[in-house]
Amino acid sequence: MKLHNYFRSSASYRVRIALNIKGLAYDYVPVHIARGEHHQPPFADIAPEQLVPLLEEDESSGGERISQSMAIIEYLDETHPEPALLPHDAVGRARVRALSQIVACEIHPINNLRVLKYLVKDLKLDEAAKNAWYRHWVREGLEAFERQLAEQPAGIYCYGNTLTMADCCLVPQIFNAQRFDADLSGLPRTMAAYEAAMQTDAVQRAQPARCPDAER
Repeated sequence: MKLHNYFRSSASYRVRIALNIKGLAYDYVPVHIARGEHHQPPFADIAPEQLVPLLEEDESSGGERISQSMAIIEYLDETHPEPALLPHDAVGRARVRALSQIVACEIHPINNLRVLKYLVKDLKLDEAAKNAWYRHWVREGLEAFERQLAEQPAGIYCYGNTLTMADCCLVPQIFNAQRFDADLSGLPRTMAAYEAAMQTDAVQRAQPARCPDAER
């Protein structure tokens, strides 16, 4: 399979972690979204949304193309069930999805690259105002994440003692929050889960610095 992605895209980063947890080999296809390559052929010809990541199965597996990082991760979990990224019980799955969606639905959509570019180019915010916007929404979202963690039993990672979809979402969000110098203090369980995940091989191999397009 192929993963069309950008090394610093947090949504792409989520999927790289998931693929590594599953032990699935894939071809890394770089799409430099900061340079607008997602709006240009050949990627734009195969990606109706013109967004990364895009997972492309090989022809022997039907040649399907799956977009949206959360859909890709659940697709991988359904087609390659072990190790599972979602718990086997309904409550556990709901809790992991809720944690994941705090990042994927509440924090990320208003802080991704195209939103930040719009703030600067169209709304004429300066760099300081743009960064203040980013840090505000990251902080608010991560405080909610921390409160959600407090409602469940303690574990090594976001949910229990195995990596789940929630960790796939949290790690890239913290990575980008650190890039923007967001306030990450007072989030003990969130940061403990992040630090634990960062020790795993699956997360280490997904790091942006280790991607082939990191220096493009």
